[in-house]
Amino acid sequence: MTTRRKVLLVGEGNFSYSAALCQAGGDCVSVTATCLQSEEVARQQDGAEENLRLLKDCGAEVYFKVDCTRLTECEALAQRLYDSIIFNFPHCGRKSGVKKNRSLLAKFFHSCVKILAQCGEVHVALCNGQGGTPLDKPVREWHNSWQAVAMAAEAGLILSDICPFDRDKYQSYKCTGYSLPYTALQRVKMEALLERETVLFEIPEELSEYVNRDFLRPESRHPVRMVLEQLLRGLESDGPVRTLDTERPELFRNSPERLRACAPEAAPSEVYWIRSAETRAPGQDDGGPNGGQDGAARGYGLRPSLLMHVQEVVQHEDFRPGVLHASSGLVFRRAPVSRSGVSGAPALHQLLLVGAFPAESRPLLRLRRRLETLLSPHGFSFKEEEEEGGGEGAVNQVWVHLKGPSRVGRLAALPPAGESPESMQLCVVTLGLDPLALQLFSVPDWRLLWSPDPRFLEHFLPESPGPFRHFSVYPPAYMHDVSFWVEPDSFDELDFHALVRRASAGAVREVTLADRFRHPHMGHASLCYRLTYQSSDRALSRSHALGMQLKLRQLLPLHLQVTLR
Repeated sequence: MTTRRKVLLVGEGNFSYSAALCQAGGDCVSVTATCLQSEEVARQQDGAEENLRLLKDCGAEVYFKVDCTRLTECEALAQRLYDSIIFNFPHCGRKSGVKKNRSLLAKFFHSCVKILAQCGEVHVALCNGQGGTPLDKPVREWHNSWQAVAMAAEAGLILSDICPFDRDKYQSYKCTGYSLPYTALQRVKMEALLERETVLFEIPEELSEYVNRDFLRPESRHPVRMVLEQLLRGLESDGPVRTLDTERPELFRNSPERLRACAPEAAPSEVYWIRSAETRAPGQDDGGPNGGQDGAARGYGLRPSLLMHVQEVVQHEDFRPGVLHASSGLVFRRAPVSRSGVSGAPALHQLLLVGAFPAESRPLLRLRRRLETLLSPHGFSFKEEEEEGGGEGAVNQVWVHLKGPSRVGRLAALPPAGESPESMQLCVVTLGLDPLALQLFSVPDWRLLWSPDPRFLEHFLPESPGPFRHFSVYPPAYMHDVSFWVEPDSFDELDFHALVRRASAGAVREVTLADRFRHPHMGHASLCYRLTYQSSDRALSRSHALGMQLKLRQLLPLHLQVTLR
């Protein structure tokens, strides 16, 4: 049995729209209609008597003297949750001006969220130009519009769609849908087994939303998993591919060998260094510290590349010559806050391919050609680079680029590993799955890949074909500057970007250096950064963005030892 959709209409005049909706929706909708006027006044309007009779015949509920900005004050409404709340052509009356009507919208939205069901929607019909969106014709100046998106954001709602008001089909201007709220980032405690020793550690707060998401699990329908499956299927057409299911820890113990393994892709300055909370030996109680200071002295880091696992793959019991072995997982890199899905993400999913093949078959060239066939139609290019010390004409590595210089992957030929004969060549490929997913599915913002909103994944269900369609359109953006004095030789800009992520919970889309000044005598430098706050999937109000900016200003002198200007 299909559940009837609960629909609430507010601000009705003669109840003609409510009556029409009842007739069009039939048994699929349960309608509750309200108006601000008393029943006596409402019945005096043209057609009201007939419409009210029709509503009664259809089983709809009708309530009078209901203030749409105080919906919970109506006891009957406060006891239920609605799937849709509709307000057609709101207006304060007479020449009330945009500020009063803007306030009406804001209070209405705040009132709605208290009785809105999970994943419910608020529909508002406005006249052209009132909404303040790029689709309004004519487009008014922002200060002269009702700023519908910004007013909805104050109540935690986002703009999900815009369509014409069609009275023949009884469709309203669909303004807002429910949005998950921004919450403060939490410390996440984790553990990793390193060489038979369990290390307990805390993930940096700015990374807490990227761990334990399991997007790559076999049953996942996340786009990074779909890209992984497509790549492996495409590679299997040219030879055997074996997926290694061994899980490898995201934490590593600092050593020169580990860092050298990642050298072409990640520098030590890009590594998230971690101080262990404690260590314990197998069988030891969780609460007993075991060499915590020793662990801090050795130093740990979050892996910046799966390249550090190449030797583990080669030494795996299932490793076979002539087979391409695949492994995938999460990697972390300290990165500037940027809209770029290649260089702006502090965490991404990576694919590692390792195989030993006869050198005479030119396996690296074969791999390149196969990947070019799969990726070139989607805007990816391949560029050969010869490592120092390589023989004349020998190609040691090939970088995979997206839209110019942005590197998203690498193919390399390494010396034979272990006891492998010199006639064999070890080929290693790393590919970032996140930028591939963004490009293949036309996802406009890399942050959407990490969205907890279920509407994102709904686009990738088998029954939802077609290109990605964003559920939050025209999100408002707010710019704030922050200036401070630093010691140029000790200031680490990536630490600043990490603090921005922590203070804003990922709500900052981009950070740019707006101005730089160095004192001619003191040697101190003054830096001014411009932060653009814009959410990809949640409601972000002006007051919320300002609160995040103030939090950043509080954290800066505490964590970076800078002097605010």
